[in-house]
Amino acid sequence: MKDISTVAGILAGFALIIFAMVFSTDPIGINIKAILNFVDPASIFIVIGGVFASVFASYPISTLKKMPKHLKIVVSGNRYEPVEYINTLVEFSQIARKNGLLALEEKANQQEDPFFKQSIMLIVDATDPEKVKTMLENDLEKLATRHEDAVGIYEKASAMAPAFGMIGTLVGLVNMLKNMSMDEGGSSTIGKDMGTALITTFYGCILANLIFGPIAMKLKVRSDEEYLCKEIIIAGVLSIQSGETPKFMEEKLISFLEQSEREKAMAEKD
Repeated sequence: MKDISTVAGILAGFALIIFAMVFSTDPIGINIKAILNFVDPASIFIVIGGVFASVFASYPISTLKKMPKHLKIVVSGNRYEPVEYINTLVEFSQIARKNGLLALEEKANQQEDPFFKQSIMLIVDATDPEKVKTMLENDLEKLATRHEDAVGIYEKASAMAPAFGMIGTLVGLVNMLKNMSMDEGGSSTIGKDMGTALITTFYGCILANLIFGPIAMKLKVRSDEEYLCKEIIIAGVLSIQSGETPKFMEEKLISFLEQSEREKAMAEKD
């Protein structure tokens, strides 16, 4: 299932900005040619080039190579449903109480989530509970670090875009002041230089607030969804290993959910 909210929001934002560019109040109407006033190659090079150069200088190639995967995550729907994980863990708890932990090996091999499979196999292999907890929490910590690195790329770009917009503004102002000091023809370039000064700030704000910022936020949302499910997995497998009753374990895992999700999960049980 695709999630088009980010893409739709970005496109809607651009549509509104373009409409504001071409809309004229005197006389009232649409002037398509007015959009050319906001096209400035120098500003594009300064802002877009500067942002990507800054990001490229800040992160290793191994991290930057994952950016296509990040963008795929942005448009993908939520792959992690906590209630489904809870239901599966409760089922596994019932099997373990009836047939023992070894009976979960086949079920574990059927899981598509590598973390879930690994978690079940650790308790099937009778690994010490403290070691199980430590190993899984270490994996979860590494997951959080990887996600923070991914989000950091777009937060860095979002922070740098207005900064390079300001750099472009300074470049335009310096050129304007330099040309104004010329004896002849200096005033003829004032409009162009001032245009570059303002448009770079315009580009920087758009990149920061309409592209990089929303991407970073959506990646955070997806990260939180995955992190929650993995916390539920850890709590669930430790409960299974300790022999807690399925009913008690279910109530404990449901407590990880927000109140609205808890009520929904309990309603499905009734």
